[in-house]
Amino acid sequence: MGVNDRPLMRVLAGEALWPPPVWIMRQAGRYLPEYLATRAEAGSFTRLCYTPELAAEVTLQPIRRFGFDGSILFSDILIVPDALGAEFRLDAGEGPRLRPTVDREGLDRLASSLPLERVAPVMQAVRLIRAQLPAETTLLGFCGAPWTVAAYMVAGRGTPDQGPALAAARTDPGFFAALIERLVESSITYLVAQLEAGAQAVQIFESHAGSLPEDLLETLSLRPIGRIMAGVLERRPGSRIIVFPRGQGRRLADYAALGAAAIGIDQDTDLPTALASLPAGVASQGNLDPNLLLEGGAALDRGVDRVLEAVRGRPHIFNLGHGISKDTPVENVARLLARIRSAA
Repeated sequence: MGVNDRPLMRVLAGEALWPPPVWIMRQAGRYLPEYLATRAEAGSFTRLCYTPELAAEVTLQPIRRFGFDGSILFSDILIVPDALGAEFRLDAGEGPRLRPTVDREGLDRLASSLPLERVAPVMQAVRLIRAQLPAETTLLGFCGAPWTVAAYMVAGRGTPDQGPALAAARTDPGFFAALIERLVESSITYLVAQLEAGAQAVQIFESHAGSLPEDLLETLSLRPIGRIMAGVLERRPGSRIIVFPRGQGRRLADYAALGAAAIGIDQDTDLPTALASLPAGVASQGNLDPNLLLEGGAALDRGVDRVLEAVRGRPHIFNLGHGISKDTPVENVARLLARIRSAA
């Protein structure tokens, strides 16, 4: 089977398939008992990300169990700042931590460009995954959008409203622009390396798009993502790129206009309205509420049917509106897939 014959790749090329192909964000994660066993074997989250054999194993686990149409590399959006020197770690019960980068002096201590040797284990994981995936399954790579990653870097951790990063963007715009620039160039290098290692499409996670006020959206989100996409497409013409601008449902058409093959839609966005805003030929992805997958039963069935009804006849990738909850029963995921694949 050729790359472009895979169901997910056909949708990314603008073809409407029925039933739609499916994968779910964080599908390789803590809701799976086999993931928990491998995570314990690794000893730490970062060791799991940087050990190719283990990262490949957890990426493949949900494919073996459920047969998703898409398999997304197991890694983290903070691998890029870590490779630059920001010292990423994930503390149990406390979430991700980085050494804060709060001014130009701190930025100057980081690498000026992405050191490919630092991310070589990630590329080896991509090669291992690609070699073991079923022929019909698409391998997705990814990165975080510059604004989302910068928000973590400035605060050194996740924050409810990205307040530290917003303050830095307004009080020291020169520093913040330089940080965004560093992340744009590093992200291009990172995504191109994933595609060259065997990823067949990539997703850009703009998880914190919703925290941006209107006057900063263009300079901190839309323009940097557009530059990443242009850079990737210049070096890898024809690449398929998915953009997930969480919290910016009213601006999906602007993200699509950057050249995205597909736009991810979060669960708080009205799906029919979002679909109507997308240009012809741009695929949609999402937007089932992860809480419905957690609940299961009839509520899950109704949620799945609602999405299917809205997307019939257009190119769509079935997914959640955000990542799967760690408390989701595995039988609910099986029910989700059965409901989608039996759609008449």
